[in-house]
Amino acid sequence: MPQQGAKLPVPIELYWADTDKPEMETARSALALPHYLWVLRRHVWKIASFVVAAVICAYVVSKRITPIYESTVTINIDRQMPTGVVGQDATRAMGNDSDQFLLTQVKLIQSDSVIRPVMQQFHLMPAERASQTSETPVALAGLKVTRVPGTFLLLTSYRSPDPNLSAAVANAIAKSYRDYTYETRYRATANLSTFMEKQMEELKAKTERSGAALSKFEQALGMIDPEQKISIMSARLLQLNTDYGAAEGERVAKESVWRSVQSGTLESLQVSTQGAALQAASERVADAKQKLADLHTHLGARHPESIKAALQVSELEKQFETLRLNVARRVEAEYRQTLAREEMLKNEFLAAKAEFDVLNSRSFQYTALKREADTNRGLYDELVRKIEEAGINAGFQNNTINISDPARPSATPVYPNTSSNLSMAFLVSLFLGIVASLFSDEIDDTIRGSEQARSLLGTEVMGSLPMVRGWKGKLIQANLNRADRGMATVKNANRPAACSTEGFEEAVRTLRASILLGNSGRPLKSVMVTSVAPSEGKTTVAVHFAIAHAQQKSKTLLIDCDLRRPGVHTMLGLTPETGLSAALMNGADWRETLIRFENIPGLTLLPAGPSSRCCADLIGAGLKRILAQAESEYDLIIVDSPPVLGFSEPLHMAAAVDGVAIVAVAGETSRKALDAALTTLHRLHANVLGLVLNEVTSSTSEGYSYDGYYRKYYKQYHHQETPRRA
Repeated sequence: MPQQGAKLPVPIELYWADTDKPEMETARSALALPHYLWVLRRHVWKIASFVVAAVICAYVVSKRITPIYESTVTINIDRQMPTGVVGQDATRAMGNDSDQFLLTQVKLIQSDSVIRPVMQQFHLMPAERASQTSETPVALAGLKVTRVPGTFLLLTSYRSPDPNLSAAVANAIAKSYRDYTYETRYRATANLSTFMEKQMEELKAKTERSGAALSKFEQALGMIDPEQKISIMSARLLQLNTDYGAAEGERVAKESVWRSVQSGTLESLQVSTQGAALQAASERVADAKQKLADLHTHLGARHPESIKAALQVSELEKQFETLRLNVARRVEAEYRQTLAREEMLKNEFLAAKAEFDVLNSRSFQYTALKREADTNRGLYDELVRKIEEAGINAGFQNNTINISDPARPSATPVYPNTSSNLSMAFLVSLFLGIVASLFSDEIDDTIRGSEQARSLLGTEVMGSLPMVRGWKGKLIQANLNRADRGMATVKNANRPAACSTEGFEEAVRTLRASILLGNSGRPLKSVMVTSVAPSEGKTTVAVHFAIAHAQQKSKTLLIDCDLRRPGVHTMLGLTPETGLSAALMNGADWRETLIRFENIPGLTLLPAGPSSRCCADLIGAGLKRILAQAESEYDLIIVDSPPVLGFSEPLHMAAAVDGVAIVAVAGETSRKALDAALTTLHRLHANVLGLVLNEVTSSTSEGYSYDGYYRKYYKQYHHQETPRRA
């Protein structure tokens, strides 16, 4: 029987809707690693053969490949060395962009300008490039440029079948790169000098024009530096502004006093600058009047002293009035003088401000002209200096690129690396072999073991029947005698020596115990043995199950209900002329068609009789009647039915019997078909006892435990005939 690959567990919900997803995940995780290990053990020789073949092929190919030699030249880029003797190039410091700089140099080494001269020198130009124009970019196969991490060293390697050629080409590339960078810098310096010389004439003319414009503006101003005059004017304007402010304040004060004097009150005159003299005159008048009043009181008005005092008072009053008029005139004169001074300062301030504004506006224009002239002069002087530096640096022969270690011919090839190729071939082939094994198991949709049945189909495996080789089609031939009640007798049937199937018979007895003892409800009186599809061994299992039960001194009735394709009588070497079909079609008593066996007293067979599709349609009601009558006479009734899928009568039988056992071939029966059959039976509320895995071997099922029986049988019957399923 050909080996079948296993398939990884698929989601439970695709096969059994009543199983919870967490339980499915737990089952899959528990099965994953042991299952994968079993798959690898199953295909270990195939994987080993593939790995050996791959390693041998890699070795042969490695020996037939032309050896390739590699030579490497070390280039040191000294960024601290100046590229010039004068100017900025002589003091230029190393930048922080070392990674970008070295990456630029790597691309430069691989450029067409560096590679083309070397290819032309060593005639490495491809034949198809010979007819193309020189402007077409070229690339050198076998060239590799790498950087030593943390350094400024570039390793330039070239591979060739000729070790001397690889060393020569590597050294030539390094020299071409060094010469190219020097020539590039020299041309850049020379071009810069030429360009600056062309720009110098234009800058010189511009400098002369700006200087002439500045001189002409100075002549128009009548001064050389207007900045000094602006400073003087600014100070004078500030002083005039201060004086004008003071004069304005003084004028306000004088005007206030003058307006007070205009009111004519004595108090307003007393607050003026001449108020002290006026106050003294006022006091003298008051004293004279007081004296006159005293004389009038004591001497009388006509007394000479009183007359003299009256004349004195009159004179003092005249003096006071004259003084008052003089004070008023002085206040007015002071006010007029202050007002005139204010007006004069105001006019001078406005004139100075106007002159300052004009000079200030001219100063901006002068400053712009002077700045332009100074800038042009500075640029001209700097350009002259740069031209001189460029001329000096152009002849400087220093180079920052040095060949630290020239390439030398290699003694050993770098390609092919036989050990590396063999290791790689081993690892890759091993990986591909494992992947192929697991993939073949993934695409396998067959049932192989009890764990799959439990986790993916929600049912149990009641027993596993091992593969038996050397089977010639007849499991048992015994002396069968018909009863005295009109039954025929078949004589001279002997058990063949080739039926020493200890392992298979032991598995059948285990299956019988699992079926009969595993039912927790009422004892089973009838069991239907069926399968998903034809040729899966259901008839073989039913016959051996019946024999094993009968050998336990239990009355057993085996009914062949496969009226479309009966096979029980063929397996037992019988040719009955009547059977179940006659009982269904003609209404005959089914007991009259029974066959009993002398060497197995407890076994009774109800054959199917001639095949008939019409009888198959009558099996539903007829089987119920027969089972009802036989249950009181037999301890167990075993029904061999057609396959579940594709036929209707197994459904009627499943509803009539106490339990259903489904036979599946390990490694061949589809899980989807099994799921469909189980779903159909559960929908009918049939009592599905479980699965029986048939033709189990170590290559088709995990946990196979019949290797000892199989090896014993295989040694005895070494001709290894193809097994036949009933």
